[in-house]
Amino acid sequence: YRASVRNYQRDGPMNVNGNQEGGPNYFPNSFSGPNVDRRWKQTKVTGTLDIDRHDSAEEDDFNQAGIFWRQVLSEEERERLVDNIGSHLCNAQKFIQERAIRNFTAADPQYGKRIQQNINRRNKGAEG
Repeated sequence: YRASVRNYQRDGPMNVNGNQEGGPNYFPNSFSGPNVDRRWKQTKVTGTLDIDRHDSAEEDDFNQAGIFWRQVLSEEERERLVDNIGSHLCNAQKFIQERAIRNFTAADPQYGKRIQQNINRRNKGAEG
């Protein structure tokens, strides 16, 4: 074939092409994943009801996480969550860490701050 496939399909039936060489399987991503091209939007399917895809790009992705952080978790649970996230995120590339911290901060400023502090502490301990 002249053009390689670039989509988020993985491991489905008849996959015989190397699984897109381990490319990211989530959208959006930071590793040159395919971009949205409206020319190839799936057409509306009409039946008893109209069926269409929902674009969730403008939804509030942070309010529920903030409520969970502030109103559901105990202080001990927050500390375990911060430690769990920090222990994994400290190994990520810097630009991914920064993006993740912005997302956690959007949910709750203390959430983002505490994860950043956890990462800083871990990285400082790894240097010394």
